[in-house]
Amino acid sequence: MNTTGLNLEHFWMPFTANREFKAAPRIITGAHGMYVRNERGEDVLDAMSGLWCVNLGHGRAEIADAVHEALLNLDFAPAFQMGHPGPFRLAERLVKHLPPGLTHLFFTNSGSEGVDTALKIALAYHQIRGESARTRLIGRERGYHGVNFGGTSVGGIGRNRQQFGPLLPGVDHLPAPASPLRFVRGFPPADPSAAAELERIIAVHGARTIAAVIVEPVAGSGGVYLPPEGYLQRLREITREHGILLILDEVITGFGRTGTGAFAATGFGVDPDIIVMAKGLTNGAVPMGAVAVHRDIHRAFMEAPPGIELFHGYTYSGHPVACAAALAALDIYEREDLFARAGRVAPAFQDMLFSFAGKPGVVDVRGIGLIGAIELAPQGPPGAAASHAFSAAWNAGVLGRWTGDTLAFSPPLIIEQEHIERIHDVFEEVLAEQYDW
Repeated sequence: MNTTGLNLEHFWMPFTANREFKAAPRIITGAHGMYVRNERGEDVLDAMSGLWCVNLGHGRAEIADAVHEALLNLDFAPAFQMGHPGPFRLAERLVKHLPPGLTHLFFTNSGSEGVDTALKIALAYHQIRGESARTRLIGRERGYHGVNFGGTSVGGIGRNRQQFGPLLPGVDHLPAPASPLRFVRGFPPADPSAAAELERIIAVHGARTIAAVIVEPVAGSGGVYLPPEGYLQRLREITREHGILLILDEVITGFGRTGTGAFAATGFGVDPDIIVMAKGLTNGAVPMGAVAVHRDIHRAFMEAPPGIELFHGYTYSGHPVACAAALAALDIYEREDLFARAGRVAPAFQDMLFSFAGKPGVVDVRGIGLIGAIELAPQGPPGAAASHAFSAAWNAGVLGRWTGDTLAFSPPLIIEQEHIERIHDVFEEVLAEQYDW
């Protein structure tokens, strides 16, 4: 694709230092399989699944064909007081991959919308059960739950919050369960004090004021932090004891990312009340999110007086084209057994990441499945070290991601050994030069 003369002025780019980018732009003009293509027509290995979402690799013809057929057959259908087959078929398919009890799906257009939908469902659930005092929401430091007002409020990344005033009232945050140990592969050792902080918050406010706790199974955008052994299970015990809903944000960890099955909840041994998903749902081909809720929550709404049970929804909820993309993506996940495959290739991927442990400038390495992070020693202002490594790797032919001074990795589930070796070789060269190995 010819990008000569491309006018960069008028697009205000999200989560981007616009002036710096436009002075030295990185333009993606195409993609296929494990690769994206830069403006010079060169293949760049995608070690990030686009933005945590292209789990199946780029350019899947099955998804493109399904989307094309949907656009020709039914390009749009209203979801309010009307229906079309897509979301009903998709919900039935998704339930088969979810933890037992999560039997109903509400469709959104993104993870951000999914989180706000989950929070509203939680608040409404308590209200219809006569517990309208349960309005408090609890997130976690370092947590990322999208950018709408609800998700920003329960999120715990400071720079995502600081420009926008007080946000929603009645929100608390658990501390991030930060292990003092470095270079721990998988879950850090158990730390009872981490989940015990929830009991302190409950004691302060009273359980009957708290609607829900929302956490990521693995804190992705906050730096790829794994919970200590038993942490999520203990949160589940505490929330269940006090009638508080537990929401797992699996926007990143869903669809095979952790190498423990379709969703981290099942592989990690925790049974939430609500799961939020997006990204890998359609392989990033069409924006879509979903909220899976436990049958008991859905039943409570259906037992309310006749009429609209939940005054919430989006013009594009269950959009025909998005449903077609998601159904085609599920076909590929199942046919190629990719959830199990992710578990089989994960050890080699983690071996590659942990080969950087002990290298000059490497502060920590963390990871599980096909997600991982290399934390770097600061060089200049916060984030400068990882930003430099990210740019150098892009120029050398590998696309990663950086958050703070941490390099993040999340490759497609179709990754092969040759790709793992390429990621290693490029970042070894980049970091060796950067930290003078």
